[in-house]
Amino acid sequence: MSSAASASSSGPLSGLTSRLRGKPLIPLMIGGAAAIALIIALVMWASRPQYRVLFSNLSEADGGAIITELDSRGVPYRFSAGGHALMVPDDQLHTLRLQLAEQGLPHGGNVGLELMQDQAFGISQFAEQINYQRGLEGELARSIASLGPVANARVHLALAKDSVFVRERQPAKASVVLTLEPGRRVGEGQVAAMVHLVSSSVPDLAGEDVTVIDQNGRLLSSADAGGLGLDGSQLDYVAEIERSYQRRIEDILAPLVGHANVRAQVTAQIDFSQREETQERYTPNQPPAQAAVRSRQTSLDINGQGDLASGIPGALSNTAPGTAASPIDNGDAAQQDNDEAAADTAEQEEASPQRLRRDDVTNYELDRQVSHVQYQKGGIERLSAAVVVNYQDGVDEEGEATLTPLSAEQLAEIEALVRQAMGFSESRGDALSVVNSAFAQAPEVAAPTWWQDPMVHQLAKELGRYLLIILAVALLYLLVLRPLIRRYTEAPVAPAPMPSAFSARVGDDESDDEEASEGDSETTDGEDATYGRDNRRRRKASAYEQNLNDLRELAQEDPRMVAMIVRSWMNAND
Repeated sequence: MSSAASASSSGPLSGLTSRLRGKPLIPLMIGGAAAIALIIALVMWASRPQYRVLFSNLSEADGGAIITELDSRGVPYRFSAGGHALMVPDDQLHTLRLQLAEQGLPHGGNVGLELMQDQAFGISQFAEQINYQRGLEGELARSIASLGPVANARVHLALAKDSVFVRERQPAKASVVLTLEPGRRVGEGQVAAMVHLVSSSVPDLAGEDVTVIDQNGRLLSSADAGGLGLDGSQLDYVAEIERSYQRRIEDILAPLVGHANVRAQVTAQIDFSQREETQERYTPNQPPAQAAVRSRQTSLDINGQGDLASGIPGALSNTAPGTAASPIDNGDAAQQDNDEAAADTAEQEEASPQRLRRDDVTNYELDRQVSHVQYQKGGIERLSAAVVVNYQDGVDEEGEATLTPLSAEQLAEIEALVRQAMGFSESRGDALSVVNSAFAQAPEVAAPTWWQDPMVHQLAKELGRYLLIILAVALLYLLVLRPLIRRYTEAPVAPAPMPSAFSARVGDDESDDEEASEGDSETTDGEDATYGRDNRRRRKASAYEQNLNDLRELAQEDPRMVAMIVRSWMNAND
């Protein structure tokens, strides 16, 4: 029963096997199709596209609209980050962004002034004001989001409220929330630019009323502390000044001692105060010969008792008295004349005026110098520089390489060069220190090997995919396709003739059997028939064993020929 059941169960399988053997192209086609399918699957796996984020943190409305648009275009997409990010193939990322932006996707709440285009008839003033505010917020958010480090932005405005009463007026205020790109940051100058952008776009909005924060809640904008006007740009200016002087010092000393043998640090004190100075100076009066008379005033007052000039004006009254006659040289007469002259003088003095007043006032122009000087902020108040120079390479007494310090003359030359490079000024209070010392040897850091380079890792991954495909194709060909092709395409080989020794043995056995049969027939009645049959059986058994041993040796010597003989027998039986 068991043999019958096994025969019945193996019947369909054996029939299918026999049909396949009768049609050798069918297994070959099946194996080739499987190999091609496997190769195509491996190629598709190796060349599958890389997905990148198209948009993240989308609202439900925007996400649905974008997915509908992608489905209509036949673009594959995926979700990541818990469904908060929409990913598309890398090669279509930028094209899809531009095409979706053309259609206004995603809205993301940043709706601009296009809200004012679809105003309903009879809309209230309050609703119109709200739409205007939303549109202004959206336009500002779009402008800020166009900056490089900013991925997304939201703007909240509190518009100013006008009132006829000054106390009830409320100024405008604004808040900006930035979502920065991964690994990016904004500087003080960029934050100041955003503040000016918002304050310039909203009426009655001052720059100090604009607040800017990032997605982590950090305050990026800082109000003016006490009206000092301090910001990060001043620190950047000081750092740039210090780096400039540092580069000057290192560049001037590098040709002498080597760029790696000099280190310099500069500290600058900068005056950021803005001052204005006005001076007015008056110089002393100059000598009268060179002075310019501005005004002159003269006053004369005479008050006397004598008679003034009288008589009829004319030549006689204006003529001076004549010369007196020469007196006679007589002593008494001379004395008498002297007495008369003294008496006349006394009479004239009594007759002269008793009061005379004269006032002279002269005003000269004064020299005046007025100078107005406005000092710009950012002037250098003081510089402090520290320079360290390494020892020079030298040779000691034993001829070995060593480091030797610089001489006093060399240090003096270096200090003079540094003074000239930094513009040293004693009146300004600058300080300079030059030190010659041996530098500490930095530990040698082994350079990373080539296989530690991330670019090599990425290249290895890409090459590994294609090498895996090549290996799979080679194994498929060697293990599957090649045996099938060789089995079903090679022509059957005709059975080779039996070796001469094997045929001779077979002929001898047959002749022995004939002779034995003849001998048996010719035996006398006295021979035992049973002995004859046993003898024939022993001879046949020995011949079979001999033939079997010969076949074994032949199979070991040429197994391929034996296989072809057996295959030809099987085909002949079919």
